[in-house]
Amino acid sequence: MQPGTAEDVPGVVRLIGRVFAEYGFRFDPDRELPDLLDFDRHYRPPRGALFVVREGGAVVGSVAVERLDDRAAELHRLYLDAGLRGRGVGRALVEAVLGWCRGQSIGHLVLWSDTRFDRAHALYARMGFAQTGERVLPDDPNDTREFRYERPV
Repeated sequence: MQPGTAEDVPGVVRLIGRVFAEYGFRFDPDRELPDLLDFDRHYRPPRGALFVVREGGAVVGSVAVERLDDRAAELHRLYLDAGLRGRGVGRALVEAVLGWCRGQSIGHLVLWSDTRFDRAHALYARMGFAQTGERVLPDDPNDTREFRYERPV
């Protein structure tokens, strides 16, 4: 795993496209990834950060974090190729976000996750996140419902 840059965005978009295809979701990057496609505004330090995992030069894992205010940040874009799941890579990516938060003196982390991503929810629970809410995304072509998770850093 290593810090990502704006140059990694196309690889992350391809990764997310693969995961969406795996779940049978329709994928429109402009609609689904406005934060990622506006990298500097959301993820360029000190506003946030991106971390990526590469295999053979391709991005096969990602996570991003964005500062919400002086006390809280939001985890975004935790995605892994199917072959990496269950091997500790997701945990390492979340730990990178927690480390970034600590380095920024941010004490609270939140995230939203599609209700269909069961394995991610199990990871969040093991890592001390509490499920604190639910929302439905309006006019979403994938009929997305999301759970909110949060934890102290």
